Amino acid sequence: GVPLIVDNTIGTPYLINPLAHGADIVVHSVTKFLNGHNTIIGGAIVDGGSFDFSSNDKFPQFTEPDPSYHGLAYWPALGPGSYIIKARVQLLRDLGPAISPFNSFLAIQGIETLSLRMERHISNAQKVVDYLDAHPQVERVQYAGLASSPYNSLAQKYLPKGAGSVPAFIIEGGREAGKKFVEGLELHSHIAHIGDVRSLVIHPASTTHQQLSDEEQLSTGVEPGLVRLSVGLENIEDIIADLDKGFAAAKS
Repeated sequence: GVPLIVDNTIGTPYLINPLAHGADIVVHSVTKFLNGHNTIIGGAIVDGGSFDFSSNDKFPQFTEPDPSYHGLAYWPALGPGSYIIKARVQLLRDLGPAISPFNSFLAIQGIETLSLRMERHISNAQKVVDYLDAHPQVERVQYAGLASSPYNSLAQKYLPKGAGSVPAFIIEGGREAGKKFVEGLELHSHIAHIGDVRSLVIHPASTTHQQLSDEEQLSTGVEPGLVRLSVGLENIEDIIADLDKGFAAAKS
């Protein structure tokens, strides 16, 4: 077997604890919801200590001596704590991704308000999704919290507090409509980021995936009219009013 590693950046510890559902290790981009203000670059690893790295011969880096650390064999010596200790004492040493004290302070400060922020993120996202689902210029909404989503039953099972705040939708009119929609927004920031207190938007076909052919974009799930939102904490009426501006621009 292999360890089950879950990226819980969008789920956040507030919405789901993957360790309680069988994950062995959880990773986060702290830059996003945990910090919440787009002021740091950082990551986090949470090791559940549940995977036996000696169960097969796939992980010699844990079961055989490490010549760079005085011949230490991590699993025989450290057992369940070997993964996270190896990450700290060897990989951190070799790769050097040491977060600065001030970034650490900002991360911790952000985590202190995570639950409050996520409640507002979820509340706003659900209202935005309902608005999009009823909009005549929207062909389809992608959000597990929608009853029509093929993932809704899983969201109800694993995410009872809410299905996150990063919905996407397909706008009528394809690539050009998607670009015009984004350009017509004023409140939303046009950046390739998520998990900010501010509402964010991006049109992947003309930005993050523009180097790919149309066929390659479709193979990754990027349709010409796909627009991704990261719903922020602003007043919901302001958010929806801004989306109205985007749809008006898309029709022009």
